[in-house]
Amino acid sequence: MTETADFLPQEVIRRKRDGAALGAAEIDFFVRGITDGAIAESQAAAFAMAVFFQGMTMAERVALTRAMTASGATIDWSARDLAGPVLDKHSTGGVGDKVSLVLAPILAAAGAFVPMISGRGLGHTGGTLDKLDSIPGYDTTPDLSRLGDVVSCEGLAIVGQTADLAPADGRLYAIRDVTATVESVALITASILSKKLAAGLDRLVMDVKVGSGAFAASIETARELATSIARVATGAGLPCTALITDMNQVLGRTAGNALEVREALDWLIGVGVDDRLAEVTTALCAELLRLGGLAADHAAALAIIERVLSTGAAAERFARMVAALGGPGDLLERPERHLPTAPIVRPVVAKRAGVLARMDTRAVGLVVVELGGGRQRANDAIDHAVGLGAMRRLGEVVAVGDALCLVHARAEATADAAIAALGGVFTIADAAPPPQPVIVERIDGT
Repeated sequence: MTETADFLPQEVIRRKRDGAALGAAEIDFFVRGITDGAIAESQAAAFAMAVFFQGMTMAERVALTRAMTASGATIDWSARDLAGPVLDKHSTGGVGDKVSLVLAPILAAAGAFVPMISGRGLGHTGGTLDKLDSIPGYDTTPDLSRLGDVVSCEGLAIVGQTADLAPADGRLYAIRDVTATVESVALITASILSKKLAAGLDRLVMDVKVGSGAFAASIETARELATSIARVATGAGLPCTALITDMNQVLGRTAGNALEVREALDWLIGVGVDDRLAEVTTALCAELLRLGGLAADHAAALAIIERVLSTGAAAERFARMVAALGGPGDLLERPERHLPTAPIVRPVVAKRAGVLARMDTRAVGLVVVELGGGRQRANDAIDHAVGLGAMRRLGEVVAVGDALCLVHARAEATADAAIAALGGVFTIADAAPPPQPVIVERIDGT
């Protein structure tokens, strides 16, 4: 087809339906139509379904990502004369994934600037914005001017996507959500990266989860998505690597919004940290510090991370961000005063002695949703206090009656239902399961 602006939507759809590779001009035309409404919702849905079945080449994915980025405002950090690189990471989502809450302040304390555009919970996975909404007064949806000011002054801001950034993605995602095309790797890639490119990043690291609690249950799916994102980002001008990380158990010891914030704060202030959570966060931080030129090698990156945590510099950055975005100035000193807590806390007890051999992590996430800590419908309100705490880890030895986790609930009835549901989540065996690496694989975008 001739590269011209005079395309017909149905012809673009037909070509993709029949397996043709679309040109950049065709993709630009279609994305502009999605943005300004010239493309009907039915046509956008047909396009999404055609991509779902026929896929896209890497060149098409780069073109789609660039077009969706250009559909709205983009942030240009050059005018602010920042003293360090603009860095970020993105996760495909998991149960108990509070990595961003610690990673962003570590990077900021190390000299980076982190405009982290995060999302809300989706299905059984928790969302970073829902966690931050448990902090009273914290503004997760500032306008672009305020976002720029906070990042420039404090070094970081963890916020949500505004209507200005990649609006084509917002409309197309809503259509994908109701047409069973969310799982398209090509469309996932463009959706994630259009927002990251619009945020004006210099470098990006992707955390692709794999396992029973992840979107990608198999290593093959995780590798396909990680490769797509890393290569498309790099092809679109944003150098990127991806780490595939384990999600066959809850990451950390909590799952639920305020509980996860408290766990992250405990690490920042030196109370303690789960070693799996620390390993994932440290690996992602080290990758970004090296990519951004702030550390010469992995050992130097680890030394920087240890320094900013042990001196309290990372904790200070988190506190400054919270205050700058409207939250309490004493959150780190008095988290119990500000973070909501559930009135009912009850254990899920082991019915037999042995070793915790398996965890249905997706089912754990769904229990948090049923407690009220996630959404069953898009407009559901969230109870930020509820969730699960004191989660046991795979390989831990338990006796009869030991707590496998603690249910934090609003009412006795929901606690009862959660305990009943969790009865089938944990598998206790006579022998420990084979050890599984936390960092499964690294994918380079070049």
